[in-house]
Amino acid sequence: MKFTNYPLLAAASLASLGALPACNDAKNATAAETAASSTAIAADSAETATITTAGTATAANTGNTGSPATIPAGKRADAATITARPQVPILCYHQIRDWRPRDSKGAKDYIVPVEQFKAQIKMLADSGYHTILPDQLYAYLTTGAPLPSKPVMLTFDDTDLDQFTVARPTLDKYGFKAVYFIMTVSLGRPNYMSKAQVKQLSDEGNVIGSHTWDHHNVKKYAGEDWVTQIEKPTKQLEEITGKKINYFAYPFGLWRPEAIPELKKRGMDAAFILAEKRDQQDPLYTIRRIIASGYWSPRTLHNSMVQSF
Repeated sequence: MKFTNYPLLAAASLASLGALPACNDAKNATAAETAASSTAIAADSAETATITTAGTATAANTGNTGSPATIPAGKRADAATITARPQVPILCYHQIRDWRPRDSKGAKDYIVPVEQFKAQIKMLADSGYHTILPDQLYAYLTTGAPLPSKPVMLTFDDTDLDQFTVARPTLDKYGFKAVYFIMTVSLGRPNYMSKAQVKQLSDEGNVIGSHTWDHHNVKKYAGEDWVTQIEKPTKQLEEITGKKINYFAYPFGLWRPEAIPELKKRGMDAAFILAEKRDQQDPLYTIRRIIASGYWSPRTLHNSMVQSF
């Protein structure tokens, strides 16, 4: 996302769209919620032990790539069991570009300079991490299916073009795959990915997820917002990729319990928040991630992964 404050745009104004809402519009709210729950998160993470792994297996050969639809409901663990399983480190990236003079201090948390990003990804590869995708995570959480050794999930929010031009070739260098949560209002706009690029990412083995139409805060949804922000964008992404869209990331990481049945109704098998505590009743719809900060060295990133998960 770009870091300027823009008004929410109505669906009817898409043709005249010139700017998009900012990921850090809710930074203060997110920070407050995260601070309030930091103790609970620490306790939540402290309960985790060792993730069941498949030795040095890679994401491609663990055999856990079937969709959630292939796992019978009766074989899926209950919420308590899912919550008790060790969490997998999940990183959330936004913009991958060098800082500019006008970038605010807060914005730089969401903007990872190119060489810093490359160093972070190299650290993951050198440290023996293997990227996994949401279907593998779902199988692990619901059935205890094994994962590759030192699993990590890489996620990218908001459809920024540099995720395709910079992140994609960097990940390819190490055989890594990622999840791209697409905000459909921006498709084809300057500095954002095109439909063809999103399809290419999908065709190359990455996962495309939904990130709403125009990044509207889920806590404020009412009436037709569920259709405008989730149902229609999801169908559009399915048309682009030719695949079912199973996964959703909440804008700003902000969610509310009322959103979960709406997501289920629209075919979502899991949803991703940021660093607050998971919901004990529906942990699959509050899977935690941490933002990979532009300020972090590879060592700091690694330490944050270990401490957060």
